[in-house]
Amino acid sequence: MPEKTPGKPSGKPRLDTTRLQKMAQAYWESAALMAAVELEIFTFIARGQDTVAAVGVAAGIGERNAERLLTALAAMNLVDRTGEGGAERFANAPDVQRFLVKDGDRYAGPWILFTKPRWAAFGEMSERLKAGKIHRLGAYQHFTVEDARRYHAATYSIGMGAARLFSRSVDLAGRKLLLDLGGGSGAYSIVATATFPGLKAIVLDLPPVVTVAREYIAANGASERVSAVAGDFTESQFPHGVDVVVMASNLPQYDSDLIRLVVAKAFAALVPGGEMHLVGETLHDDRKGPLSAALWGLNEGVYGSTGKAHTESEVKDYLRDAGFTDVAVHPFVPGVLSRIAGRKPA
Repeated sequence: MPEKTPGKPSGKPRLDTTRLQKMAQAYWESAALMAAVELEIFTFIARGQDTVAAVGVAAGIGERNAERLLTALAAMNLVDRTGEGGAERFANAPDVQRFLVKDGDRYAGPWILFTKPRWAAFGEMSERLKAGKIHRLGAYQHFTVEDARRYHAATYSIGMGAARLFSRSVDLAGRKLLLDLGGGSGAYSIVATATFPGLKAIVLDLPPVVTVAREYIAANGASERVSAVAGDFTESQFPHGVDVVVMASNLPQYDSDLIRLVVAKAFAALVPGGEMHLVGETLHDDRKGPLSAALWGLNEGVYGSTGKAHTESEVKDYLRDAGFTDVAVHPFVPGVLSRIAGRKPA
């Protein structure tokens, strides 16, 4: 019987479900990371409790579960595993050592756990997207002081990091008054006023958030430099005579018309020559990414706000249409945050 002649290769890779399966199971990785933070696994390893047996005892999960979790963390490149035959030892990856060891000065564990309360809502995404319930403030519609405390306990550490980056990236020397719109814990104001002598700041945010902002401002010894004013920046009048306005990390929470309104109010509040900085998750102009901005936009659908992910060009237009000049996109946190700034003509 003659042999079959194999067909010519098509040149196209064979399709399979591997990529799709990894996406469907991605929450397993999130769960493993969050469990490790909650159980303080990385902290125990940093303190020398770096074997399966030691982690099992320290975390209270037993040797069997310690081995399971450490194996997953090693496969995720969060810890390095050395040795064999029951003599394995573990060491934290460099970023884990810096940000997820509890007694470190850059500890970001609360930020890693920030989205955990959203798991149930995201599991209901299809139903929630069909529901069509819309409210301008979405998840923040009924925000309480305790909600604000939980929120900023999670976001404060990462917010201070972004604030330090902002004050390294932007020269505010000679500026007198900064308006921090939706400023949350006041991180940008706290760092900027400590960095630039003579600069004072006003944090404008919802009343429950302002209560918490004052606590962070006082804890940082910044009460002489930073004040907090309760209001809704979409409705409240802005203080005048400011020469810097910052609106950071909340762009996807709002729709285009609302951001245009806020930017126009900021323009009116600024003195001639003043500057505005919009810092947030923004899409590339082709709307194909980054993924972080796209998912924050989708988050607003889950929580029923009017918000969306905005492109960098859209944000530039918000500033230009309000009257700002020298509008430009500046590098900030690649793949996560952009800083888009403009200046009010002198």
